[in-house]
Amino acid sequence: MIRSEILRNIAPILRDELVVCNIGLPSQEMHLIDDQPTNFYMLGTMGLSSSIGLGVALAQDKTVISIDGDGSVLTNFGTLPTIANNVANNYILLIIDNGSYGSTGDQPTYAGQKTSLTAVARACGCESVIECKAEDTGKVLQAAIDSKKMTIIVAKCESGNIKVPVITKDPVVIRERFMQAVKS
Repeated sequence: MIRSEILRNIAPILRDELVVCNIGLPSQEMHLIDDQPTNFYMLGTMGLSSSIGLGVALAQDKTVISIDGDGSVLTNFGTLPTIANNVANNYILLIIDNGSYGSTGDQPTYAGQKTSLTAVARACGCESVIECKAEDTGKVLQAAIDSKKMTIIVAKCESGNIKVPVITKDPVVIRERFMQAVKS
């Protein structure tokens, strides 16, 4: 199972939640699969989906799910201790770990080698960290939402991409409709 298949499987679960989606192909895939005003697509700033999602969660009460990749988390390691030390029980970080930089040509990441993002998150002090197989992502995500407890999910999947069009929505439109969804 590849990232786009995970996103297709969890799209119905995400529909009623605020979602901050990782730069590049993950945002393009999410946009293609189920574009919603509650989805904030990262069109720049690699590695900051988790940080932005945490900030949104800390600023209001709705559930926020950041969808990030292993490559992006590796570029912003400081986010994991920040998450651990700023608990927001309405925040879920879903790391789709395909062991590669999927948006730039599937070059291998260290998460696909010796580095375990699950172990790193726990070592940073994150209390609820769950690693799962790709096919279990939906049930693990739903359980995390229902728990109302800050959770980091590391969903292990295969590397691979589908062909997707670029997002043609203006970034200002994406931001404005997401801000309206946060307010409503």
